[in-house]
Amino acid sequence: MNGADMLCDVLLANGVDVCFANPGTSEMHFVAALDRRPDMRCVLGLSEAIVTGAADGYARMADKPAATLLHCGPGLANGLSNIHNAKRARTPMLNIVGDHATGHLKYDAPLTSDIERLAQPMSHWVGRAVHPCEIRNRTEAALNATYLTRGPSTLILPADAAWSELKREPLSPIALPVSQAVSSDTIAACARALRSGVKAAIFLSGRAMRQDALIAAGRISAATGALIFSTTSGRYQRGAGRVPVTSVPYKIDLALDALKEIQLAICVGSGEPVGFFGYPGKPGLMLPESCEKIQLAGYEHDLQQALEMLAGALGLGESAPYLVNTLRQDEIADPASDTLTGDAISIMVARRLPEQAILVDEAVTSIGQMHILANMLPPHDTLPNTGGSIGIGIPLSTGAAIACPSRKVLTLQADGSGMYTVQGLWTQAREKLNVLTIVFANSAYRILQGEMTNVGVTAYGRNASRMLDLDQPRLDWCSLARGMGVEAGRANTAVEFRRLLEAGIARNGPFLIEAIIE
Repeated sequence: MNGADMLCDVLLANGVDVCFANPGTSEMHFVAALDRRPDMRCVLGLSEAIVTGAADGYARMADKPAATLLHCGPGLANGLSNIHNAKRARTPMLNIVGDHATGHLKYDAPLTSDIERLAQPMSHWVGRAVHPCEIRNRTEAALNATYLTRGPSTLILPADAAWSELKREPLSPIALPVSQAVSSDTIAACARALRSGVKAAIFLSGRAMRQDALIAAGRISAATGALIFSTTSGRYQRGAGRVPVTSVPYKIDLALDALKEIQLAICVGSGEPVGFFGYPGKPGLMLPESCEKIQLAGYEHDLQQALEMLAGALGLGESAPYLVNTLRQDEIADPASDTLTGDAISIMVARRLPEQAILVDEAVTSIGQMHILANMLPPHDTLPNTGGSIGIGIPLSTGAAIACPSRKVLTLQADGSGMYTVQGLWTQAREKLNVLTIVFANSAYRILQGEMTNVGVTAYGRNASRMLDLDQPRLDWCSLARGMGVEAGRANTAVEFRRLLEAGIARNGPFLIEAIIE
């Protein structure tokens, strides 16, 4: 066996059986080794941002990492935007980056680059297997780190380490790292503060947004009156039977207004809520300066356990009551007007959302009322853009569909950001994935038009318009989708959209709706 075979075997021994790939010459020995492992599912992406975004979506739903295969430093660089999003989502991911043979680096060939320095800002762990005998140790270290830190690891594989021979050895899975325990002093401080009777809020992120952790938070809320908010999370579990949670608004003024009376903040996962951007004359932190902030647990902790310990410190057992959403989907009425808008689309999607659907949200400004209606719907998962780097919607849904083939995936996709990774539709067609993509075609970077207003620009001319509008020519999403093997239909009215939506939900396979909105 060679080093590439060892890498494959270590991955499989640890349950990593999906590899999203866009390989090049330096990775051919690894490609050959993957070909000898029928237990490994290899999925080709036509750009590296597809590969890394799909690995993110897969791990968010499978609760285990996928591998990515990227070609040298430039290939890694092409995928960094969605590695950034994965890092912000606290997604476990193992990026395998091929490099020149070690002896070839001294010649400074065209693809030579400093891969370590490219990887470090977006990775929690970076390592290189210089010799084939290091591959097992380095791969196991990368996997340990991706579980421990809940974020991307990057392993650099020189071509000679991949092609060199070594002896086969017995393999076993690594012992998964144990999360740190929250200190009893922190638990006691949070319980004491919550008993004080001040206006309190619990801010949840990461795995604290999963159902069992939400139940513990719900018991605390019911007993103390603390509000429950969510900040940055890779996966939200929403709908009937689940504890209602309010997202901190994206817009600064709305967030400040929603949180202005909070006197105590208990933070679980990430810290206190911050603004997505800085604006003239507006604060970057969303809580009042007088608010007491206590960090109950960070991402290095077991967030569910931390919330359960806090509930226990408050004397709340498993029989303690908590509020859950009730199913009210049948109360949602289709819009009376035939005008197609973001609001109208969100209402029609909500009315027809299947149970256990996976909603991938990159609708940006066109999300309409979906977040408001979510609590009325059947149980479902929502995967948002956690890091703000656009172009994640299509690849995220691709990975989620591979992780959960029996569940319907609906992608709410803005047209501008969708063009960053439109090639992902080809992967959906090739893999026959059960994904319905809804493109909000408003022919503009509408969010940037809003941001111009936020920074005080109320009118702008030709140059700014040429950078913010997506017309002349207008994008033809149906033609783009069909060119990559995905059937598509265009809706100009609510009636047309409703017909296409019902057909898209009913079919088993990829479908795209181009919704023309203004």
